[in-house]
Amino acid sequence: MPLLQFDTTLSLSAEEKASLADRVTDSYTTEMATTAGHVAVTIREREPSDLYLGRAVDGPLVFLDAEIRRGRSVDRKRAFALETFAYLGETFDVPDENMKVVFTDHPGESMMGVDRVGGEWDEE
Repeated sequence: MPLLQFDTTLSLSAEEKASLADRVTDSYTTEMATTAGHVAVTIREREPSDLYLGRAVDGPLVFLDAEIRRGRSVDRKRAFALETFAYLGETFDVPDENMKVVFTDHPGESMMGVDRVGGEWDEE
């Protein structure tokens, strides 16, 4: 039951936000071997003064906080991160230096919806 939270200085239309959410959901389900029904995405637009990254260059900033169920390998996480970065760079001209992702792994039972409590992830 991942929660993918984007903070950005981009100014996105409703259609662009929907496309971003669809794209990262598709990428997440592929790279993390799961289904889309429980993937949650937030996109928060921020003023440039609200975000800081020491290595940043001129251009928009995008930070992704990925709250995910534990068990995914570093390789799976890296593949998802790189796919997301490539999409943001190609679609919204975000410089590579201006993107960052942080993964926080949670036990399955810490992730829940109204209808269920998450279990542990198993690659099989």
